[in-house]
Amino acid sequence: MIIRSASFIKSSTAIKDCPPANKPEYAFIGRSNVGKSTLINTLCNRNKLAKISASPGKTQTINHFIINDNWYLADLPGYGYAKVSRSNRRQWSGFTDEYILKRSNLISLFVLIDSRHEPFSADYAFMKHLGNNDIPFARVFTKSDKISNAMLSKNLSLHEKHMLKDWESLPPAFVSSSVTKKGRDEILEYIEETLTFF
Repeated sequence: MIIRSASFIKSSTAIKDCPPANKPEYAFIGRSNVGKSTLINTLCNRNKLAKISASPGKTQTINHFIINDNWYLADLPGYGYAKVSRSNRRQWSGFTDEYILKRSNLISLFVLIDSRHEPFSADYAFMKHLGNNDIPFARVFTKSDKISNAMLSKNLSLHEKHMLKDWESLPPAFVSSSVTKKGRDEILEYIEETLTFF
């Protein structure tokens, strides 16, 4: 897939305020500071399309973008650690969960996982929640350029084994790097192939 255009539409804190569900949609979520906004910018070949911060918890709303004038991309608030109050985190969790469970045009959710670390319980509890609610998703292991190939292979193997404890088959998985652009073409190809599901 070639990205010819990408532009920000709006930020929302409730599903009723999101753009009309009249186009296929893909959303990105993960633990705070896992690299959601960076990956979005890499996929769209834009440096500042999605706002990036070194401080966890920067994304506090559902941010919608229109890609090639025919599909939506949504940047969701991260889960897990963030330098914000507990009440704010609960609020984000509420409207994010509503979006995930009720957004009728959502084709797939991309769950981002930091490839530098062994499995976190928060990631797997979240993916189990998706599975229990029949929400289609794919995994993206980020920041692969920041560790050795041997460590990357070891961590990916640990993640697969951990997931197979509860899953009979595994959802799609991609390995990405914003520095080397690794995984970009594969993720865009997956999106192009699944657009017809709408």
